Amino acid sequence: MDQQRDLLRRFFAQHHPFDLLPGAVADHLVEHTSEFTIEGGRSIHEEGIELDYLFVVRHGAVDVLSPEGVVVEHRSVGEGVGARAIIRGEVTTSRAVAHRPSTLLRIPRTLFRDLVYEHSDFAAFYERLKAVGTRQPAALGLEPGEAVITSPLHEVMTTNPVAVTPDTSVRDAALRMRDHNISCVLVEVDRQLVGIVTTKDLARRVLAEGLGADLPVSSIMTAEPAALGPQTLLFDAMLLMSEHNIGHLPVVERGRVLGIVSRTNMIRRQSISSVFMIGDIAKREHPEELAEVIAQLPQLLAQLVGAGVTPRRVGQIITSVADALTRRLLQLAEARHGPPPLPYLWLACGSQGRQEQTGVSDQDNCLILHDDYDEAAHGPYFEQLAHFVSDGLDACGYYYCPGEMMATNEKWRKPLRVWRNYFQGWIRKPDPMAQMLSSVMFDLRGIAGDLSLHDGLHRETLDVASKNSIFRAHMIANSLGHQPPLGLLRGFALIRSGEHKNTVDLKLNGVVPIVDLARVYALDAGIEEVNTRDRIVAAREMQTLSESGAHDLIDAYDTIARVRLEHQARQIRRGEKPDNFLAPSKLSALERGHLKDAFGVVKALQSALGHGRSAS
Repeated sequence: MDQQRDLLRRFFAQHHPFDLLPGAVADHLVEHTSEFTIEGGRSIHEEGIELDYLFVVRHGAVDVLSPEGVVVEHRSVGEGVGARAIIRGEVTTSRAVAHRPSTLLRIPRTLFRDLVYEHSDFAAFYERLKAVGTRQPAALGLEPGEAVITSPLHEVMTTNPVAVTPDTSVRDAALRMRDHNISCVLVEVDRQLVGIVTTKDLARRVLAEGLGADLPVSSIMTAEPAALGPQTLLFDAMLLMSEHNIGHLPVVERGRVLGIVSRTNMIRRQSISSVFMIGDIAKREHPEELAEVIAQLPQLLAQLVGAGVTPRRVGQIITSVADALTRRLLQLAEARHGPPPLPYLWLACGSQGRQEQTGVSDQDNCLILHDDYDEAAHGPYFEQLAHFVSDGLDACGYYYCPGEMMATNEKWRKPLRVWRNYFQGWIRKPDPMAQMLSSVMFDLRGIAGDLSLHDGLHRETLDVASKNSIFRAHMIANSLGHQPPLGLLRGFALIRSGEHKNTVDLKLNGVVPIVDLARVYALDAGIEEVNTRDRIVAAREMQTLSESGAHDLIDAYDTIARVRLEHQARQIRRGEKPDNFLAPSKLSALERGHLKDAFGVVKALQSALGHGRSAS
């Protein structure tokens, strides 16, 4: 039983948003979670029922079907089924079916609702599922920013919809729907829209009333249905359909039907979303196929930024795709080379480790192997596995780390005992190289494998490092190595020559100084968080950073991160490769002022830290 609980605890720790739950809460979740298996094709829940459980896929996959039988969502390992209905307190509007033989976890309805309402970070993942009826994209069950809410309807609609005349019989209209596998037909006179008939109309107005099938559709159709023009935004269509409970919306220009939009169209239109991309990743069998999926990532980033999603959430979403890709490559590597001869853990460091990836990312990773590791017996297997995964990441656009901080480097593919010696040595003798390496390694986050190989190491290293004043002094010195790009008169210190002349590097001189500061504050407090924003918040709570200092630093971080993301999104929309080099002259005077203020905050906090003062 204890072994089963440990397996469940590790499973939840590897999958978002359950990985956000505090230890005691995660233990409570494990205690009240049950498991069952189901054959492929069997129903998990039907439409129109109240769910007693949230179902989480542990092995296998689940298809979510619309009332018309169309697969509108695919749930893979770690993803939940039924969250929307439980959070809204409604009956289900879809049917869930096992895609193949699967193992599912059952989380009681009341426990899941408690987690949502009591833990803000966990709740943020499900925020889009809550209230219905507010005039927000989230109220329509769509992820803010992930839905293409600004698309015109002519880009979304189904063209050439099936149409009949008013004197067509109900039977013939039903046959048309069956033969074309559709849920409605339009009614036209001289190509002008006069009505619509849906499968619900057939059920409610014909079958339920006991009427004959020879009636003309004019007697049961919805006359003069609501319609919108082709340039209308998808968001406006979503509002109209939600507020009036409309499932099908004709797209009309001067009375002539051009197409039709349904809820299924909207769901399918979200194909460029983290959820759909992760689902696609799980289905692909070859690295070149995975690269096709990852090629959509820049467009996803541009959509998120355009919809005003916070930098923190953008980083989490973009990183979740990289995590899924890494796990899939590991699965394919094991399928090619066989099961691992002993437990291992693949970890990410750098921006992926901190869940802060944007549109420009190399790969930083390593392998921790079980202490039973023997180089002669096991070395070739893990070398092959590391090269397969790193080569696959590179092929998908996560280019090789210039400093070879990758599991392909034998130095970063070692058993736990060696890693422990690495950390202890860096702390005992904190020369510049050790400082650089320890800074990277403090940002490690397990992606796939045996998480216990890192848990104890992380805590142990923090405890030792936080007590070593010489090591801390070197960490502070290292954190001051990257300065914000401000000149003596508080103007921007621009790059003076080369390809990026007259720009500022928003990563190296903008984000990185804050990342370094947050790492020092986290070390002082012995904080295990690796995300920069989380570190600042935790440091404030542990009082290693003052309330005002934390507030200012969070604002500065959010400002710089937002400007960086908006710069990359603009480049993507222009068809350019995103980078971190921004010309301040392209910003408005107000934006330049905000950016200077943010850099000023960072510079002041660096100065305080350098002179041994706490931030006030």
